[in-house]
Amino acid sequence: MPENPSTRLPLYAQVEDVLVTRISSGALPVGTQLPSEEELIREFDVSRTTIRMTIQNLVRRGLVEIRRGRGTFVASPRIVQELTELTGFVEDMRVLGRTPTARVLSRELVPAAPLVAEKLAVPAGTTVVQIRRVRLSDGVPLSFDETYLPEELGRRIMADDLAKEPIFALLEERYDTPLVEAEYVLEATAAETAAAVALGISVGSPIFLVERTSYTSGHRAVDYERLHYRGDYIRFKTRLTRRRVPRAPKCD
Repeated sequence: MPENPSTRLPLYAQVEDVLVTRISSGALPVGTQLPSEEELIREFDVSRTTIRMTIQNLVRRGLVEIRRGRGTFVASPRIVQELTELTGFVEDMRVLGRTPTARVLSRELVPAAPLVAEKLAVPAGTTVVQIRRVRLSDGVPLSFDETYLPEELGRRIMADDLAKEPIFALLEERYDTPLVEAEYVLEATAAETAAAVALGISVGSPIFLVERTSYTSGHRAVDYERLHYRGDYIRFKTRLTRRRVPRAPKCD
C-alpha cells in the first residue's frame, strides 16, 4: 500500500481505516482473530513498524485486544454506562440489552477494616458481611465486586442465591430496605492480584475502581462496595449542569 498523496494520511492510518471499515461492517465480527503481522505486511505491502503502529491505534480505540500468546482479536464494543441515577449492575446491563450474570467467589463474616467501618458508620473491628462476586455481561467478566453489609442485614443476604438475585433487589424487595441515595468515588488504577485473577486479566491492567456507599432512609449506610471494572470494556458517562454564579456588581 504505497502512500496515497491525495489522502495525506500516513501508511499506518490508511491501513487502520481499512481495518476499521472491516470491523464496523461486520466483515471482521467481534471475537474474530486478526490476520498475523506477516499476513498484514503481505496484504498491505507495508513494513512491520507500520502494522504495529496500526494495531496499537486499534487497541487504544478499544476496537481490538491483544491476548498474550494467542494473537489480536476484534473486541466487543465498550459499554457506556451513564451515571445519572442509583442503579445496580443487573439493571444497567438490561437497559443496554445485555445479559447479566454473576459468579459468587466468597461470602463471609469479617472484622470491619477502618475504611469499611467509616463507610458503614460502625466501629473498626465490628463484624460485617463481605461478599465477593464476579459480574459478567454476555458471559464476559466485567466487574469484580467486593460488597460489605452490616452484620444483621448481611447474614440474611448471605443465605440468598446471589448468583441469581441482585443485592439491590433483595434489599428493597425482600428486606424492606429502600435505597435512597449513594455516594460514588471513581478512580483510575491498576488491577491488583485479586481483581486480575477474578477478571482473567493481567496484574497491572487498567481498571476503574468505583467506591459506592448506598444509604437507606435516615441517611443510614447499608451497603458499601468496591467495584473493579475492566478499563478495556467500559466507559462512564454523566451530564453536569453549570451552577450559576451571581455577577459581581459593576463599579462606578
